[in-house]
Amino acid sequence: MQQSAVPELAHTHTRPIHWVATATAVAGVVALTSVLQPGPARAAQASGTRPSPTVTTAPATTGVDFPLDCGPVKALVMRKASGDLDGDGRPETVAAVHCDAPMGTPPDALYVLTQGADSTHARVVATLVDTKARSSVMTLAVTDGAVLATLLGYSSPDVPSCCPDVKDSAKWQWKDNTFIRSTPVGAHSV
Repeated sequence: MQQSAVPELAHTHTRPIHWVATATAVAGVVALTSVLQPGPARAAQASGTRPSPTVTTAPATTGVDFPLDCGPVKALVMRKASGDLDGDGRPETVAAVHCDAPMGTPPDALYVLTQGADSTHARVVATLVDTKARSSVMTLAVTDGAVLATLLGYSSPDVPSCCPDVKDSAKWQWKDNTFIRSTPVGAHSV
């Protein structure tokens, strides 16, 4: 075995102080990199144009003036669902609303709400189901830009409000600047 021509150096044997010094150096590098980070990436834009603000949250139902005549009682939102219905990149909210009647089963109305980028409150832009239809919205969803709902209703005015006898599935999609119901109104027994 050949002996090294260089005498053993004191720093070739690790001691606790070496580990402390190394840990301190690593912590310093980590702290420095967290402070010295690049700014957020920005897409190139043509000069003189500003990006339009985008609304990423769906409109809230609180504070909305629903077109319902509830007399002395207030309107209640029973179900709601959100999603981009018109393809503009901003979500809309669909709300099933009825009057807070002390007795009976008040009919639901189904409204579409939107909120402009410069507005603080949502507004009703479409009525999908009017209370005159005497329907109750049992399920509500927004899927792939379509509103899907299960409605309970009545086959005639003689059917008591307690006992709906018609179950209907409905689907609406935004087309040609209006909501089109793609499933026909049909009576299915409950």
